[in-house]
Amino acid sequence: MKLRIFTEPQQGATYDDLLVVARAAERLGFDAFFRSDHYQLIGSGDPGVGSTDAWVTLAGLARETSRIRLGTLVTPTTFRFPGPLAISVAGVDQMSGGRVELGLGAGWYDDEHHAYGIPFPPVGERFDRLEEQLEIITGLWGATKSFSYEGAHYSVADSPALPKPVQSPRPPLILGGAGARRTPNLVARFADEYNVPFRTVEQTGAAYDRVRAACEAAGRETVLLSAAQVVCVGRDEAELARRAEAIGQDVAELRGNGLAGTPEEVVEGIGRFGALGAERVYLQVLDLADLDHLELIAAEVMPHV
Repeated sequence: MKLRIFTEPQQGATYDDLLVVARAAERLGFDAFFRSDHYQLIGSGDPGVGSTDAWVTLAGLARETSRIRLGTLVTPTTFRFPGPLAISVAGVDQMSGGRVELGLGAGWYDDEHHAYGIPFPPVGERFDRLEEQLEIITGLWGATKSFSYEGAHYSVADSPALPKPVQSPRPPLILGGAGARRTPNLVARFADEYNVPFRTVEQTGAAYDRVRAACEAAGRETVLLSAAQVVCVGRDEAELARRAEAIGQDVAELRGNGLAGTPEEVVEGIGRFGALGAERVYLQVLDLADLDHLELIAAEVMPHV
C-alpha cells in the first residue's frame, strides 16, 4: 500500500504553505503530494488567504521537489479547455522530470463557478464534456503527427499536438467518484486509476465492483484502485482530540467516517481498504501547519502498510 498526502488549499493556503508540506512529504517518504482543484472555500468560515491555482502551484512544486509524484484530485472539466489543459499538464510533467498525474472530473461545486464567472452546466452535460475532454487530452498526448477531433462541445482541428509529456505513453489519468453508471464506463475506457473519495468501506467496495465489471465488459484488466480519506492520528486520546479540534471535527465522527485514532487503529483502517483491492490511499491532511502529524504517520503508520 502506498500512502499519498492530499491537501485542500481552497480552505486557505499560500504557495509557501504547500511547498513546506510537499517537501516534508517528500522527505518522509510519502509516495505523492496531491491537491484539490478549487478556487473557493468549501463551506462557511474564514477563507484565510484564499486558494491558489492548482496547475500553477504544481508547476512551482515540480521545480522545488525531486522525487515525490504530484497531481490533482481532481481538476474539473469546467475550469479549462482540454487543449490548453493538455499543454499545461505536459509542461508540468516536463518540469518535474515525469512525476505528474492528472485527476480529472466533471466538477460539482457551483458556488465557485458563480463567484468567478465560470459556466456551470447541468450534470449530464458536465459528464458529456468530461468524456470529450478525455478523448481530446489522450488524443493530443498520443498523436504522432497532428490531431483532430469533432465533438458536441469541443472540436480540435489539425492541432500539432505539442508539447508532449515526458512520461510514456502519457501521465497517469485518475478518475474518481462513486457514480453507478457513467463513471465506471469512463474509467474502463480511459483511466489508469480509479479513486473513491470519502466513502465507507462498504460503499467503496461496491464502487470497485462496478468498475471491475465495466473493465471486464470492455475487455481490459481492472485499473489500479485507490481511496481518499480524512486522516487524524494521535499517539493518545488527548493528542487525537487536539488534532480533531484543530480541523473542526468530532473524534467519534472521524473514527466513523475517516482514518482516525491511534496509529494502530489507522493501520487497521487502511488494511480494510487494502482488503478490497486498494493499492493507494490518499490521506486528506486538513491542518497544513501540523508537520508533526506527517512525522507521526510516516513513523508509526507507513511502515506497517
